[in-house]
Amino acid sequence: MREVAPPSLAELERQAAARRDGPAYGEDALISCDRLVRIFTADGVEVQALQGLDLLVGQGELMALVGASGSGKSTLLNILAGLDVPTAGAASVGGYDLLAMDAGARLRYRREVVGFVWQQTARNLLPYLTAAQNVVLPMQLAGRGGFRARRQRAARADELLDMLGVGYCRDRRPGQMSGGEQQRAAIAVALANNPRVILADEPTGELDSATGEQVFASFRTANEELGTTVVVVTHDHAVANAVRRTVAIRDGRTASEVVRRTEVDEHGQESVVAREYATVDRAGRLQLPRDYTEALEIRSRVLLELEPDHIGVWPDRPHSTPGTASPASAAGPAGAAPTATGAAPSDGPTADSPTDSAPGMTGSAAGPGNSAEPGPGSPQPPA
Repeated sequence: MREVAPPSLAELERQAAARRDGPAYGEDALISCDRLVRIFTADGVEVQALQGLDLLVGQGELMALVGASGSGKSTLLNILAGLDVPTAGAASVGGYDLLAMDAGARLRYRREVVGFVWQQTARNLLPYLTAAQNVVLPMQLAGRGGFRARRQRAARADELLDMLGVGYCRDRRPGQMSGGEQQRAAIAVALANNPRVILADEPTGELDSATGEQVFASFRTANEELGTTVVVVTHDHAVANAVRRTVAIRDGRTASEVVRRTEVDEHGQESVVAREYATVDRAGRLQLPRDYTEALEIRSRVLLELEPDHIGVWPDRPHSTPGTASPASAAGPAGAAPTATGAAPSDGPTADSPTDSAPGMTGSAAGPGNSAEPGPGSPQPPA
């Protein structure tokens, strides 16, 4: 194993100056969460829903948030929607500081910057208004009055409903529409004031798979035709596999993300290639996948070895030596020992540095290099 010479003082000073003079964290991102914390207190018991979460989302992204129940997904979405306030950390959307807004600024933010779609169809539409009237209402609340503005509002409502494939429902009340039609009308309501971001909490959770695909297609239409950034919390694998980027949240922190790309082989055949990355947060913390730690019987600590182009990770066992494969390592499908961060098999389990970064994110360590295509009937990512 090659020894790595420690950096000189001059090199350390140069690196520190480069970090200081570089762009601030999340400067170019539409959504920026920096070490976000949210603590709930009930009956004297504190529950940490978010524990220093970092997340960047770029302008125009269509991405999904996944994770087990209680991982912090909905808490994060409520903070981004301006419906909740974090306990600590920093969060901004489109230049709005979500911790510094007063009540008036928060109301303007919810009306003009973000649109929200709930899982329960009944929460998205007023039952006594038609679909078109529901779409017009947010524009009226934004204070756009006058006869001419009234005609413009009606025209925009018709335009949005037609774009999302439910123009025929313009004069129907929610009780006269199916669940899928209600959700697509709800997306039109969320788009009424031309927001920069749409946030959706399990929008297909109450729908069958075919109807869910239609609803997700409406989100994709809004993203592609209007340039609206879309963030979807979902347990629907078809939705999670159909976006370019899926971020997994575990124990109140971003744990990993999957980035999908469409590649063309030498025969001109297109395929969707997915690669999973373990995320490194602003404090340098890395969550090892549970199946990796269980396979290698990793408990409370590991041995690390810095190499010129990667970091080696070994379980802490008696007589274990960095640079040699542990005898207790669990063999992978090809007989190679699994690695802590999914690098290609080598002389020992290592964590390769990423060769390409995820859009809108920084500081990701390369994870499993899996190639996968969505199953039959799943929505396909755009080329």
